Amino acid sequence: MATNESRAAIVDDVMVSRRAVRAFLPDDVPADTIRAILKAARWAPSGSNTQPWKVYVLRGRAKERLSSDLMAVYDDPQLRANETEAYAYYPTTWKSPFLERRRKVGWDLYGLLGLKREDKRGMHVQLGRNFCFFDAPVALIFTMDRTMELGSWLDYGMFLQNVMLAAQARGISTCPQAAFTPFHRIIARFLALPEDEGFVCGMSMGYADMRRVENHLKTERETLENFVVFKDE
Repeated sequence: MATNESRAAIVDDVMVSRRAVRAFLPDDVPADTIRAILKAARWAPSGSNTQPWKVYVLRGRAKERLSSDLMAVYDDPQLRANETEAYAYYPTTWKSPFLERRRKVGWDLYGLLGLKREDKRGMHVQLGRNFCFFDAPVALIFTMDRTMELGSWLDYGMFLQNVMLAAQARGISTCPQAAFTPFHRIIARFLALPEDEGFVCGMSMGYADMRRVENHLKTERETLENFVVFKDE
């Protein structure tokens, strides 16, 4: 029987080794494996056990058709200008240290890819890879009933983390993607979502192509001293 220490080491390794992968191999992820991941992830906590999540799994031709719809709008400035975000993922006014962290990860990624600040076309192409799900064989689209409030968004974050950790434990990589938020209406039409069902985010899933330089991006984490406060009295 595994000890608490050995179980903690396994769980810690899964959490620490998880990365947002931006280039995938074409190798298929079996449907039974996807089901196992989501079956485990569903045990995420939620307020009063509301379980507000709903997941659409797209593979093969379905994924390709959605990508084609998204890219047709993304690559056309006039069409893109008509799209609006489903919700404000990022703040409208940035402050330190969040702005610095955001800039660093962006320029670190572009640096690995050899993209300079003036290479707007190259940046456009790289951002557009989101809409091809970074060539992953599996695309996940997450939605939620529009009547749910802020607490359910917190619940949803725990569910998404469970999905990514369950995948990581099986040697399968993921990339959670908020880049789809301006194109939520395209996704809603494609999936024929009812009016009371809103888009949350997307996720790419598959096996990481470690030959690709972007998958060697290493993001930093703050020390405990910078975000933890202990009070004993």
